Amino acid sequence: MKQIILGTAGHIDHGKTSLIKALTGINTDRLKEEQLRGITIELGFAHLDLPSGQRLGIVDVPGHEKFVKHMVAGATGIDLVALVIAADEGIMPQTREHMEICALLGIRYGVVVLTKIDMVEDEWLGMVQEEIEEFTRGTFLENAPVLPVSAMTGQGLDEFVRTLDRIIADIPARSPAGLFRLPVDRVFTMKGFGTVITGTLISGRVGVGDRVMLYPSGITSKVRGLQVHNLSVETAAAGMRTAINFQGLDKNDVQRGDVIAMPGTLVPSYMLDVHLHYLSSNLKALKNRARVRFHAGTNEITGVIILLDRQELVPGENAKTQVRLDTPVTLVKDDRFVLRSYSPVRTVGGGQVLNPIPPKHKSNKPGLIGRLDALAEAAPELIVAQHIQEAGFGACSFNDLLIMTNLPEKQLDRLLQTMMSQRTAIQIDREKKRFVHQITFEDLQKAVRSQLTDYHRKHPLKPGMPKEELKSKLPTGVDSKLFMLVMQQMAKAESITVEEDIVRLAAHRVALGVDQHALRGKILSAYETGGLTPPYFKDLCRELDTPLDQARQVLSLLLDEGLIIKVKEDLFYHHRPIEELKQKLVDFLVTHEEISTPQFKDMTGASRKYVIPLIEYFDGTQLTIRVGDLRKLRKRPA
Repeated sequence: MKQIILGTAGHIDHGKTSLIKALTGINTDRLKEEQLRGITIELGFAHLDLPSGQRLGIVDVPGHEKFVKHMVAGATGIDLVALVIAADEGIMPQTREHMEICALLGIRYGVVVLTKIDMVEDEWLGMVQEEIEEFTRGTFLENAPVLPVSAMTGQGLDEFVRTLDRIIADIPARSPAGLFRLPVDRVFTMKGFGTVITGTLISGRVGVGDRVMLYPSGITSKVRGLQVHNLSVETAAAGMRTAINFQGLDKNDVQRGDVIAMPGTLVPSYMLDVHLHYLSSNLKALKNRARVRFHAGTNEITGVIILLDRQELVPGENAKTQVRLDTPVTLVKDDRFVLRSYSPVRTVGGGQVLNPIPPKHKSNKPGLIGRLDALAEAAPELIVAQHIQEAGFGACSFNDLLIMTNLPEKQLDRLLQTMMSQRTAIQIDREKKRFVHQITFEDLQKAVRSQLTDYHRKHPLKPGMPKEELKSKLPTGVDSKLFMLVMQQMAKAESITVEEDIVRLAAHRVALGVDQHALRGKILSAYETGGLTPPYFKDLCRELDTPLDQARQVLSLLLDEGLIIKVKEDLFYHHRPIEELKQKLVDFLVTHEEISTPQFKDMTGASRKYVIPLIEYFDGTQLTIRVGDLRKLRKRPA
C-alpha cells in the first residue's frame, strides 16, 4: 500500500482544524493554549481511512502569520495539499503565502477546499469560486478540484473524501530505496517509554533495533520501538508519519530541525549550492549577502545569500547561488527549501539544493555557473564525474556521492563500475570506496615527474628523493592512498624507481664529472688517512679549496655508497677504521663485559673530541648501551 501524506494550508481561522476533525474525529489542536485561543500554534497530526482502504496521513499546519515557520516544517514530506479557503473571507494574505510555499517545496498534487459554505449565500459563493479560479491560474492547482464543504453540517465531506481517493490513485509511490532520513518535527517524553521523536519519513526505511544517528550533533542511539498511525510496527518506510522510541536518548539532546539517519550517511555543512527562485511578488531586489531565514526540512536557520554572478536578484528571476548558514544542516541534492526575509519576516523565495557539501565559492569565478547549471540539468553519470573531478587530490567517497547526487545506492554503484572500467574514475581506497578522476591521477603523475626532474637537476649526485620529501612538495591535500597508488603505477610503468624510501626517475643515473671524480678521490683519501682522527668536514673543504655545496654533493654520494660514515654533524669517518674499531670493541666487551670511557679512549688512541662522538655513535647504532658511566653490549654475539 502506498504511503501518502496530506497537508493543510491556508489563512488563520479558515477552518483547517475543524475540517480534519469533521473528517477523522481527531482534534489536532492538542495544546491547551490552542484549545483556549481557538487557533493552531503547533503542527497537528491525524489519519483518515479512505473508501479504497488506503490510509492517509494528515498534517495540520498553523495559519497565523507568526507561525509560518511551523507551516513550512509541516509541509516537508507531504504528497498532497488541501488549500483551505473560507467562503466568507476568500483569498487572504496567508492563503497567498502558503500557496507560494507549497509551490517552492515542489508539491505537485492538491485540492482547493472551500469551507464554511453554510455561512454564505449562493451568489457570494459563486464570486469566491471565480476568485479562486483566477488565483490558481498558472499554478500547480490550476486544474485542481474546488470542493465546497461545511464542517458544521457535513455538506460536501463525502465528495471531498471520494476526490482524495481518486487523486491518490495517480500519486506515484515513494521508493523505499535511498538514505533513511527523518526530519524531527516533534520530540517528547512518554512515561514508560522514554524519548519519542516524530516526523515524516522522507526517504529510505528504518527498523526496530537499528542503530541511528542524530544530525548534526552526531549522537547515536538504538531504535527501541516504531509506531505508524498509533500502531506498533517493525519497520517504517518513506512516506509514513513515524514515531520512534529511542533507547537512552535524552529529550534535551533533540531539537526540531534535527535529522535522524543511519550513522555516517549524512554530512553537516555550513554551505549549500542552490538553484534559487526569487518570487515575483517581492517588491524589491534581493541584494548580494542579504541576511535571510533558511527553511529546509523542519529546520529554520539564519544565514546569508551569496549571489555568484550578480549583485542583486530582481523579483521573478532565478539564479545559482550559495547559501552560507550560521549553523550546519544535513541535506541531500534536490532537497527543497524556502527563503524568508530576515526582517520583516515574509516568504521571498526558495528552490532546490544542487550540492549539499560544496567548497566556498568566489563570485564571478570563470566556469562556476556553468558547473552549477550542469548539477541541475546534466545526466547522472556526468554529475558523478564532475563531483569526482572537482574533489581533486583529496578524492571523493561513495557516501559523499550518495548525498551529492541523490541517486539510489545500486544505481550509483553501477555508474562507478562503468567509470572505473573506462578509467574515467580510479578507486584509490576499496575499504572506504574513495575515487579520483583520471585527469586528477594524470595531473599527479605529471607533478611527480616534475618534482623528481627538478630534484635530480639540483642534486645530480644523489640517488633519488626521499619519498616523504616528494609528497611534501606535491600540491596540498594529496590523499596518502592516492600518492601510494601513483607511486605503484609509475613504478609498474617503469617511469620511476622506488628503492625503500628513495624515489628517482627510472632514467636517472648518478654521474660524476671529471672534477667531481677528482674531488671524490681526495675526500675519500683524506678520511682514510685520518683514520680515527679525521678532519672536520668544513676544515677539509678549506684544505681542498672546494666550495662547501659542491663538496657536500660528493660527500652525499660517498655516504649513500657506504664508503663514508657519519658519526655526528660535520664529523665523518672512512668506513674501514670504524669497522676495525667496532670489532675491537666487541672483542673487548665479550671478554670484559663492560668498558669505561677512559678504556675506550686508550683503545682508539684519539683525543676526547673524537672519543665521545665515537662511543655515542656505537650507542646510537644499537651496538652498545650505557649503564651509568660504563658501556655494555646490547646483545652478546651468537
